[in-house]
Amino acid sequence: MFETVRIGIIGTGWIAEKMAITLQGMGDDVIAYGVASRDADRAKAFAQKWGIANSFSSYEAMLQDEHIDLVYIATPHSHHYEHAKMCLLKGKAVLCEKAFTANAAQAEELLNLARERNVFITEAIWTRYMPLSRTINEFVSNGVIGEPTMLTANLGYPIGYKERMLQPALAGGALLDLGVYTLNFASMVFGTEIEKVVSTCVKTDTGVDSQNAITLIFKDHKMAVLHSSMECMSDRQGIISGTKGHLIIENINNPQRVTVVSGDYEMLAHYNCPPQITGYEYQVYACIEALREGWIESPYMPHAETLRIMKLMDQLRKEWGVIYPFD
Repeated sequence: MFETVRIGIIGTGWIAEKMAITLQGMGDDVIAYGVASRDADRAKAFAQKWGIANSFSSYEAMLQDEHIDLVYIATPHSHHYEHAKMCLLKGKAVLCEKAFTANAAQAEELLNLARERNVFITEAIWTRYMPLSRTINEFVSNGVIGEPTMLTANLGYPIGYKERMLQPALAGGALLDLGVYTLNFASMVFGTEIEKVVSTCVKTDTGVDSQNAITLIFKDHKMAVLHSSMECMSDRQGIISGTKGHLIIENINNPQRVTVVSGDYEMLAHYNCPPQITGYEYQVYACIEALREGWIESPYMPHAETLRIMKLMDQLRKEWGVIYPFD
């Protein structure tokens, strides 16, 4: 079973294109079987451009196709809940783009439904599945920089003009699109036992956060200082500081290089990420593994962790007064 996993894509934007590029380069384990859009012409054009055999003029039509094993959801955050629920009710496994849903209530309902139906679902936050992310954790746990006590993470792109970023009805704002990476970075390194959260944001005229600063204090007194912005091009760096040195991670949402720095500020070593198609392939491989093993969640991004991060983002938005129609 699942010798070759056939994937259907919901959505035809840039993220969907990135997945199509990925699937083209992955070999025999996976096939880009179909793409669906509410616009038949868009679906057909996308399929022709990326060599996908089947296009569908509605999501429902694609989900009726018995050949599809896994559905990748690449629509705006505001639509993830609706589209993932459609898939689960049809018994289709789901790889759903981050942020998983618009809020924790939606996430909890989907995860409960997946358990009830015994159908696989996972969040496509690609950083969680990457080999270099595991290497970073090994450095931290092996004492390469001594006892880690603080980390910082920055992620920003000047994309605040985009409609999907501006509108509360599309679950817009920097937090769900970019801040979700900084929160996951902190969680992958320091864990889940957060004792205190201090934060602030700058809001747009439409009422979503355009820039934010979040400080997490953990129960073991470790501290994470996180920034995300949809107004500027940041350095995208993560720095993990310990008692004997620090690690510099280039591009926290797709780690490209880790530099080990000694307590004397000497560069000791550089570790580059393995060659990749786009970086999306690792989450697809994780889905293939789960389907073959009969799992309903991936150990790389457990359901409990998806839900915990969603609850944390709900808490932050509540403090900032960033409200979505679905809240």
